[in-house]
Amino acid sequence: MNLTDHITRHFDASIETKARMKASMPAAIAQAAQHMAASLQAGGKILACGNGGSAGDAQHFAAELVGRFEREREELAAIALTTDSSILTAIANDYSFDVVFAKQVKGLGKPGDILFAISTSGNSKNVIAAIEAAHAKGIAVVAMTGRDGGRIRGLLKSGDVLLNVESPVTARIQEVHLLTLHCLCDAIDHLLFGEKP
Repeated sequence: MNLTDHITRHFDASIETKARMKASMPAAIAQAAQHMAASLQAGGKILACGNGGSAGDAQHFAAELVGRFEREREELAAIALTTDSSILTAIANDYSFDVVFAKQVKGLGKPGDILFAISTSGNSKNVIAAIEAAHAKGIAVVAMTGRDGGRIRGLLKSGDVLLNVESPVTARIQEVHLLTLHCLCDAIDHLLFGEKP
């Protein structure tokens, strides 16, 4: 197989995964967007966390809300819990990397906020601890996961939303996660500000 054909297979696999997820995810994405928009409208904020590529997704999502997505509109309240190196390293050093997000949820979160918890495996210990901290504070969770949802699936409560990409391949999961982020941003803008001009 030549290199072009090898690369084309990635496109095909991504298209297949997205087409398959199109059948199951849009309703859950709409529900997540409604929860997030209601929180923002009531003066709450979105706290986003994840590791590696999921940390990048958390930062991307917060940037789209605070800045803009595809239209000019007022800023929306979102914080990526992955970005403050002093907080992250102090907590990891003094306590454990497992609580780098949970301690921020405890310090920054309040009832009415939303935790956007991202884990391709559904088993990230620090994301699980953040979910547990959110529940203890009365904060609802939108969890974006992959594979079978991992341990996170079983932690979610009534009022939480699971956005799960059923694929064993991390790259495919992350590709659908990015599409999901953009769907959420567009849906939140639509709910809060109406149709695009």
